[in-house]
Amino acid sequence: MANERLLHGKSVMITGASSGIGAAAARLFAAEGAAVVLTARRVDRLRQLADEIRAAGGRAVAAPGDVVSAQDMRDAVATAVDTFGRLDAAFNNAGWTSVGTAFHEIDDEEYDRIVDVNQRGVWNAMRAQLTVMLSRGAGGAIVNTASVAGVRATGVAAPYIAAKHAVIGLTRAAADEYGDHGIRVNALVVGSTETELMQEALARTPSLFLPFTQRAIQRRLAAPQEVAQAAAWLCSDRSSFVTASAIPVDGGWTAR
Repeated sequence: MANERLLHGKSVMITGASSGIGAAAARLFAAEGAAVVLTARRVDRLRQLADEIRAAGGRAVAAPGDVVSAQDMRDAVATAVDTFGRLDAAFNNAGWTSVGTAFHEIDDEEYDRIVDVNQRGVWNAMRAQLTVMLSRGAGGAIVNTASVAGVRATGVAAPYIAAKHAVIGLTRAAADEYGDHGIRVNALVVGSTETELMQEALARTPSLFLPFTQRAIQRRLAAPQEVAQAAAWLCSDRSSFVTASAIPVDGGWTAR
């Protein structure tokens, strides 16, 4: 039906769902008919968001966990199956970075945290998601949040740039390997977005505001909802011929 909601009847897992793009995606996906499984470390925020979605007539369950833990990701996927019967799609959005530290001054702990959250986190989530999608045999769609930093040197920490390049690589490798099983995998090349992480970065290094906005054609920060709209489309059947893509949602930054 032409007026059917974009994600009607689908079960979708969202990581990094407690704020920013992830929380915006949770609200949007539920409004578009999806049953959403919300994953993040901040339990109270996660449960409040799930309650909010249910109060508005949507379907949501909180599955607290850390993307750095492979077991937490397996547990979140199990929650999707136990609660909604299946997992049709996933939006792997959790991320973290630092700014203002020179390449040669980044210590091992900071490097490990950045790479673990942004790269290993996507790896852990995708392994669990792919496993259950393959077992069901009905295909699926996975969307990973990369960044302009996945294709450009943007001024943020070097390990973040490396990790987001890796997210695009993992996306394309999985799309190629599981395409015959009807599983599509895509990445979003996200530009500067008004999230909690961005606000923290700009508070630490205010001088980044101009380069983060003026390099893009639109010369502004994105609203989290604008990124969530792209993720919703990629999780839906309306993007059925799109896979292994790194799609810019960047206000035109990478066009220059």
